[in-house]
Amino acid sequence: MSAGIDLDNVCCDFGNFRAVDNVNVSIQPGEFFSFLGPSGCGKTTILRMISGFTDPTGGAIRIGGKDVKGQRPNQRPTALIFQNLALFPLMPIWENIAFGLEVRGVDKATRRKKAEELLALVDLPGSADKMVSQLSGGQKQRVAIARALAVEPAVMLLDEPLSALDLKLRQHMRAELRAIQKRTGVTFIYITHDQGEALAMSDRVGVMSQGRLQQVANPRDIYNNPVNGFVASFVGENNILTGEIGHRADGMASFSTALGTFRARIADGVTKGKLYVRPEFMSLQDTAAVENSVPVTLSEVAFEGNFISVHAVAENGFSMAVELRNDGSGTVPQSGTKMHMAFDARNAAILPDSDTAGA
Repeated sequence: MSAGIDLDNVCCDFGNFRAVDNVNVSIQPGEFFSFLGPSGCGKTTILRMISGFTDPTGGAIRIGGKDVKGQRPNQRPTALIFQNLALFPLMPIWENIAFGLEVRGVDKATRRKKAEELLALVDLPGSADKMVSQLSGGQKQRVAIARALAVEPAVMLLDEPLSALDLKLRQHMRAELRAIQKRTGVTFIYITHDQGEALAMSDRVGVMSQGRLQQVANPRDIYNNPVNGFVASFVGENNILTGEIGHRADGMASFSTALGTFRARIADGVTKGKLYVRPEFMSLQDTAAVENSVPVTLSEVAFEGNFISVHAVAENGFSMAVELRNDGSGTVPQSGTKMHMAFDARNAAILPDSDTAGA
């Protein structure tokens, strides 16, 4: 079973500080939803309010359509996986997993059977009698997930559970978590500051800043169609140009900067902002393009495996970056070469800085 979660104008204040500011979002049953944002943006506070460890100071939280105001954590159909996992080192693995069932009075034979079923689910068969100290970091993560699933929650809450793992293991566990979520159908709400985790695993992502939800969308839209400069800057890299918006028509506008006038996409209602172009949408050319072209001198060329990162400096000293695919299709440019950086207007956007009026 899984349940949806509705946050209606949810606020949370700590004294005079507002940690969560009028958050509205509906998370569907069986969805993998991530709250993504920097430290202090309010994402963990949201998780604690859903789980019942923190009370909202305004708004309503509904789980499965029912308002959970006044319900203690153990009365809610949720399970929370903490960053430090909190496994019991003196218990064998199966007892760790079945601990919640023991508290509920389930007999030992049934607890053991359920623990072994869950160990098979998280790809750890035959580990029931091992101790926590015998497991790797990734295996401990899976035991923590199995323990949370043992009490059959409708909603799984995960607070940056992969942050202590090394890069390769984090990447492996992303796939493991997603696969487990798909197999169980449980609603997952995931908290992270790592854009790679959020984009790789989630059905939808909610990007947060200063207690506000800036954008909620699927990972592809979050990356390709950010609604403001904060989302564009936090999720991925960008070349950012300041300037003034000029003539606009058919969803496009001219944008005057110190490097020249460019053309880019613009949303209705945007009256001021900056121009954002991702490095992978920039190209290097020997001659100037018809539009959206800047003469530059290449200052640094860095080989990074699957792509080549090129930094360049415009005539006024402004630094820009381009990412070239390492596909063997052309020669790698050298530092000091004079070239033109160019971009397609459809791959650039004029965006306001952030949502200051709430989401």
